[in-house]
Amino acid sequence: MELLPEQLPAHLAIIMDGNGRWAQARNLPREAGHKAGAEAVRAVVTECRKIGIRHLTLYTFSSENWNRPKTEISALFALLLDFLRQELPRLEEQGIALKVLGDLDGLPLAQRTALRHAIKRTAPGSHMTLNLALNYGSRAELVRAVRSFLREGAQPEDVTEESLAHRLYTAGQPDPDLLIRTSGEQRLSNYLLYQCAYSELYFTPTPWPDFDAAQLRLALEAYAARSRRFGKTQEQIDAH
Repeated sequence: MELLPEQLPAHLAIIMDGNGRWAQARNLPREAGHKAGAEAVRAVVTECRKIGIRHLTLYTFSSENWNRPKTEISALFALLLDFLRQELPRLEEQGIALKVLGDLDGLPLAQRTALRHAIKRTAPGSHMTLNLALNYGSRAELVRAVRSFLREGAQPEDVTEESLAHRLYTAGQPDPDLLIRTSGEQRLSNYLLYQCAYSELYFTPTPWPDFDAAQLRLALEAYAARSRRFGKTQEQIDAH
């Protein structure tokens, strides 16, 4: 099935789940699963850039992930540094702008510094935006937006869907058209709750390290086959 540009999501969001279970199934340490997951990130970013998806958001580290074992957290952040060092030239070359959704100030110094450097270096990229949701929680994001209103002395009539969206980390970007979650879980896990109000949801049992270009194609074909009505009837959609 050949997908036309208008059949692709303008914004694809992914919950990359299953690294640990992938490793455990192979009698490997969880860190090996995260390393394999980093390779899957490279493959999916490359494929999305190739086929023309303009915005890609990856749930990289949630605010709840701080509850994981310290050794696993250290391994995750070490992988993040490796990813940034290795991929920065490629991101620049391919015109991919890197952004972070989440509390950047709450990350360790080395990662915080590397991320800010990468964000600055890739800012001119106009072909694709790669959002890494790091130290991110959607409820905290909404609280942050409400506090912004209060600090500005906003009046009730100043609070609209548009003005709220402008205060989210994704300001200036379209809402995700499609949300993919790997490894069989079927929940949002505090991820882009406001932005995904009308997103199509796609759940696959495939663990993230095994999610490759072929798996992405299956998800995109399923998305292309759906009818997005946004409250209208199918007859209204067909009439236009």
